[in-house]
Amino acid sequence: MRRLASFGVAAGVTRAVYEGLRRASGGHRSAGVPLSAGDLSPSGDPLSVGDLAPSGGLAPSGDPRWTRTNHAGRSVDLFAGPATALGAAVGSGSGPVAFALLVAAACGAYDDVKGDHRRGFRAHLAALRDGEVTSGAVKLLGIGAASLAAGALLKERPVDKVLAGVVIAGSAHLVNLVDVRPGRAGLAVLALGAPGLLRGSLAAAPMGAAAAVLGEDLGERTMLGDTGAHALGAAVGGAIAAGNGRFGLVAHAAGLVAAAAWGEWDAASRARSSG
Repeated sequence: MRRLASFGVAAGVTRAVYEGLRRASGGHRSAGVPLSAGDLSPSGDPLSVGDLAPSGGLAPSGDPRWTRTNHAGRSVDLFAGPATALGAAVGSGSGPVAFALLVAAACGAYDDVKGDHRRGFRAHLAALRDGEVTSGAVKLLGIGAASLAAGALLKERPVDKVLAGVVIAGSAHLVNLVDVRPGRAGLAVLALGAPGLLRGSLAAAPMGAAAAVLGEDLGERTMLGDTGAHALGAAVGGAIAAGNGRFGLVAHAAGLVAAAAWGEWDAASRARSSG
């Protein structure tokens, strides 16, 4: 019963916030309409979901800060990001998990607005060594610190606290990593969260939030952006961390580190090929 309540609250809050943002913003174009040449990036190429750089055209909201150009060159809004973050936080029923996901959402929102072309931890850490604080560095440090703090509150033993932090941060990164096509991040949240329902209700909140906007996401009318992907990933990670003992934490942490390493290799490969 508690699982259903958490799912329903998260889904309801997400829908209310999402619809409220759309109504409050107004707009000059319907979501999902293909962009014209003037809506493309300065190079003339449509921006991908993963790039999340502001487009030159007006969003469905009428505000370029709330629009992105997806992989198909369609204008989509970013309202699903803050809506799912708030929905998952309200429905979680856990202070540590809500804290981690809201910090992850804030760091993701900063990247949605200030993000640049660099990909991979190595590129952002190299910039940080040179004195430049990139949006990627903000995500890496901010989400990492919040995840470790949440892990420390969720677990009792020092090793488990660290492992829980790795799982939360790694899950946030993983969901964002797969967010390269419409609906993939939301579907990943549902797939990752479903097993957690057997251990408790924490996984129900991110699942409910993701499900609430999945139709619009798949229909290319909105996208989660870094805001929603990181927030939902951190929420799923919190559920995994809370529901597993030492062995489960080690197994999940190892898998997530491997996924992060693959993502880093892929980012480096893309950078070499484009260079």
